[in-house]
Amino acid sequence: MATQKYGVRGLRAAATAGLGMAAGALTAMAAQRRTVNALHARVEELEERCRKQQSANLLQQQRQHWDMLSKAIDNPELAEVLDIFERPVTPQRRRQYLFANALYTNLLCYYRIGNMGRDEFFKHVRGLFQNPIMQEYWYATQQQRASLTGTEEAELGQLVDDLLLQLEENDTDEWWVVGEPPPPD
Repeated sequence: MATQKYGVRGLRAAATAGLGMAAGALTAMAAQRRTVNALHARVEELEERCRKQQSANLLQQQRQHWDMLSKAIDNPELAEVLDIFERPVTPQRRRQYLFANALYTNLLCYYRIGNMGRDEFFKHVRGLFQNPIMQEYWYATQQQRASLTGTEEAELGQLVDDLLLQLEENDTDEWWVVGEPPPPD
C-alpha cells in the first residue's frame, strides 16, 4: 500500500508543479505583452513627434521661401537671379511669375502638411489656373518640373498638366466641372 500512496502523492505533486509552471509561464507572457504594448505606444509617440517636426520644418521652409520671393518681387535686381523661365520676360511679368510660384508652392505646402487632401488640392488648382498668368507661369517653368521624376511634387505637377490639357480641350464656360478629381488619398 505504501507504494500506492506514494504514486498518488507523486501525481499530485507533479500536477501541482505543472500548474505552477503554467502559471509562471502565463505571468511571464503577460509581462512580455505589457512590455511589447509599451514599446508599440512609444514607437507611435515617436512617429507622431516626427510627423509634427516634419510639418514644422516644412512650414519654416515655406516661410523662408516666401521671404526670399518677397524680396525678389520687391527688388528687380534680385528677381533677375530667379529668372529661370523658358523665354525672356519683362520685369513686371517676372514679378507676376514669382508670385504665381508663391501661390502654387503655398498649395503644395498645405497639401504636404495635411491641411488638404488631393481632391481639395485639385479643386484649388482648377480655380487658380483659370488665370492666364498662372497658366503662362506653368508653361514657362515646364522644363524645371521635368526633372522632378518619381516624387510627390512630380505627381501633383502631372495632375496640373492633365487638368490644363482638359481645360484647353473643353468647350464649356463651366470650368469648375472640368477634369476628373483624383482618387482620395
